[in-house]
Amino acid sequence: MNELIDLLPKLWQATFETLYIVGLSLLFGGVGGLVLGLGLYVTRRGNLYQNRVVFGVLNVLVNVFRPIPFIIFLAAAQPLARAVLGVGIGNNAIIFTLSLAATFGVSRIVEQNLLTVQPGVIEAARSVGAGRLRIVSTIVVPEALGPLILGYTFIFVALVDMSAVAGYIGGGGLGNFAIQYGYRQFNPAVTWAAVLIIIIIVQLVQFLGNWLARKALRR
Repeated sequence: MNELIDLLPKLWQATFETLYIVGLSLLFGGVGGLVLGLGLYVTRRGNLYQNRVVFGVLNVLVNVFRPIPFIIFLAAAQPLARAVLGVGIGNNAIIFTLSLAATFGVSRIVEQNLLTVQPGVIEAARSVGAGRLRIVSTIVVPEALGPLILGYTFIFVALVDMSAVAGYIGGGGLGNFAIQYGYRQFNPAVTWAAVLIIIIIVQLVQFLGNWLARKALRR
């Protein structure tokens, strides 16, 4: 227990690093996934901007990269991170890789949730002369907002999980803290302290996501 008390400053730093890594990864990956998911949705057959070629390319792209286990994706994307950022290790490299992985995961969630919007709502908007871009921005996305919020909440939890391997490329965070000061030092109290903080973060974010989704669905 005394060792855990001595490690509290490092524990709080690791907590901040996890929130920093996951927050930025969700921001970049969330935006990229939204754009890619919208592209998949609107270019489907019979949809607003149907285009078999574009949809086929986007669909294959997501299907190729989304199933790759993150630890393998981390190693495979390291040269790209080095080319873009100038470094292949550290927190910035893990943020870059997590953002890429999140983009492909979010894109499919966005596409699936947008498909729940009733076609009749879209046809009604088109019948009164609404443009395609306006339909997407003012009808399709708002109609699917509740499920989208839940989808992004799920992605946040998944990113917390994936960020645990940041230590493999010199990154920080609670996963690296638990391995370095808990598992390798045979100190389960330290490991469980990190686990407890992760559980608290996930519960708070899940509660916030559920609350926001309910508000969106009731509007």
